[in-house]
Amino acid sequence: MEQAASVNADPVQRSDSNGRSTQWRNWSGFWLLGLCNNFAYVVMLSAAHDILKRQESGNATASNSPTVAVDFQGGNSSNSSRYDCNPVSTAAVLLADILPTLVIKLCAPFVIHKLPYGFRVLFCAIMAATSFLLVSFSSAVWMSIIGVIFASISSGLGELSFLSLTVFFSRDVLGGWGSGTGGAGVAGAFLYAGLTQVGLSPQTTLLIMLVVPVAMLISYFILLVPPSSLPQWKSRETEYAAVGSEERRQLMDESEEEEQEKSTPGHVIFPLNVTEDRTTGPLTFTEKLHIIKGLLKFVFPLGLVYFAEYFINQGLMELLYFPNSSLSHAEQYRWYQMLYQVGVLLSRSSLCCVKIRKLWTLSLLQVVNAVVLLFAVGYQFLPSAWLVFVIVLYEGLLGGAAYVNTFYFISKETEDRQREFAMAAASVGDSLGIALAGLAAFPVHRYFCSL
Repeated sequence: MEQAASVNADPVQRSDSNGRSTQWRNWSGFWLLGLCNNFAYVVMLSAAHDILKRQESGNATASNSPTVAVDFQGGNSSNSSRYDCNPVSTAAVLLADILPTLVIKLCAPFVIHKLPYGFRVLFCAIMAATSFLLVSFSSAVWMSIIGVIFASISSGLGELSFLSLTVFFSRDVLGGWGSGTGGAGVAGAFLYAGLTQVGLSPQTTLLIMLVVPVAMLISYFILLVPPSSLPQWKSRETEYAAVGSEERRQLMDESEEEEQEKSTPGHVIFPLNVTEDRTTGPLTFTEKLHIIKGLLKFVFPLGLVYFAEYFINQGLMELLYFPNSSLSHAEQYRWYQMLYQVGVLLSRSSLCCVKIRKLWTLSLLQVVNAVVLLFAVGYQFLPSAWLVFVIVLYEGLLGGAAYVNTFYFISKETEDRQREFAMAAASVGDSLGIALAGLAAFPVHRYFCSL
């Protein structure tokens, strides 16, 4: 009993200056990990219009370099459509950016525990660096698409790994992770739009961004202060001793928040009674299926939010073109992406101020946004790009709030032993919604561009 008491006293001891320093380092570490993990993904979506412009210019002339440089700076293409369409929808880049992530998130949670976190982070950094190099030096769209796929692999594996990693730390690192992923959107979209706006070529811009994978390695291996229970270089299956399980449970103990949650109507710990006689050891396949069933109430609303917002981002944004604006078509598209990401950053950073349990409300509001903008594309009743800027900012606020609150409540309402798997498995929700949005965007693009 004396040993148990000393373990229980550990969270109290964390209140000293050294403990606060450790807490701050971990929060900052997860913020940077969120930033670095999503950075390549966001940049590829911001560059989607330019990547496809390269295809158009490549078809027009055999001399790629000079033409690509001009087109990449935002010159409007000429075609018979009033929407100034690319030959291929930017949804093509979205699908290349999300389908590998979706496959990873569907399969990896069942086997990823066999790969220690250190190796996962190294692999993600290598994939991200490779993606920037491939897209930067590509001479054809297919090569750029392969680079986008590498970015997707890095982002997908990184997201489910880092969300799982949060269970080894105090729950406030979820706020750091969420804010960092939102920051990736703003930093990626802003830097890409800003650097290309001042005259740098997209190729040079992407090479500059190679600093991001390096920052990911520094954040994980130097900035974080990992607990002894973290499987850094060893297989996860060797880490399920009772003492290790006890330590993880204490790291997640936030008694004052638990009391508040218990007083909230509808508070449920799931899954219920999966196997009452198993409290330690790796989860069985049957247990994982029970956990997934309990996650559906979170995955569906999250998926619907992301379906609606990426249907807007990659299906409608490039069609919301205002030819009388001082901004070119490519420039309008880039700033749409940036303002969306500003909204995401603000809402993903709001967890310390407000928590939203009614996730379906966010989903329905996002669907309303998609319907309004779909009619705006068809009937062109919006007067200028400035009004679209406001709508896109609001869209980002809804999407970011849905993401960070989903994973916060999953962390709160899942049993300790099942939390690591639950956090990884639930990450499929946004990717599934994004993939479906990419598929839905193709017929929309084809229809409007034929007008």
